[in-house]
Amino acid sequence: MAVLEVGDASIAYTDTGAPPDHPDAPTIVFGHGLLFSGWMFHPQVDALRDRFRCVTIDWRGQGATPATRSGYDMDTLTGDAVALIRSLDVGPVHYVGLSMGGFVGQRLAARHGALLRSLTLLDTSADPEPRISAVEDLAMAAVYPLTGVRPLFPIVVRLMFGPAFRRNPSGAPIIAEFRSRLERCDRRGTARAVRGVALRKPVYAELDRIAVPTLVIVGADDKPTKPDKARRIADRVPNARLEIVPDCGHSSTVEQPAVITALLSGFLAAH
Repeated sequence: MAVLEVGDASIAYTDTGAPPDHPDAPTIVFGHGLLFSGWMFHPQVDALRDRFRCVTIDWRGQGATPATRSGYDMDTLTGDAVALIRSLDVGPVHYVGLSMGGFVGQRLAARHGALLRSLTLLDTSADPEPRISAVEDLAMAAVYPLTGVRPLFPIVVRLMFGPAFRRNPSGAPIIAEFRSRLERCDRRGTARAVRGVALRKPVYAELDRIAVPTLVIVGADDKPTKPDKARRIADRVPNARLEIVPDCGHSSTVEQPAVITALLSGFLAAH
């Protein structure tokens, strides 16, 4: 993986480069959800890299990006994304963000719209974390550095993956890979990332500033960010399009990769 230095942070990212027969291809930047990494977009990158330059970013303390002492709030992560786009000189980009990556994407589009061609938001929210969920998240963050993922994993799995995916034997290798990657992350960084999500500020009031074409996608069985959250975003962003994916939970890119890739591919082709 490549690394971009942003202050005290070493931000890891992957970059497929432009397709050999399309050197001027536009770039897609993918921002992952909490507890994941750019890995969660591998099906989409594999399908789109022949038409687009595909870049994935790992947020602070997750994936291959080391833990930092601070900077896990959504505004700082937005700054990290801005720094990466500008450093690679690839703007304007198509931005695709899931959950935590969507919190960043909304801020990018509302505040740095000139850097974007389009915005795709998956399984995310413009609102603060609900009070009960925030309390649960903060309790998990307090325990996690001491225990690691093992005692918490059954809870995490039910949040991150929908019931249809958990029941399907084909989902087991994905869940096992998710756990393996999570276990390799610095526990302190993971806990700080959880706190960043739990304590995030709302961005709903800024959504009417978004001027780029916007696609909002949510799994019908998404538990952390239910379809009503997606509807609120789509209703607020001018001319946004909403898609609800059946038999799909929070981690839509790996639960229904073909459906998500088809929706994304069609949307990007139109813009």
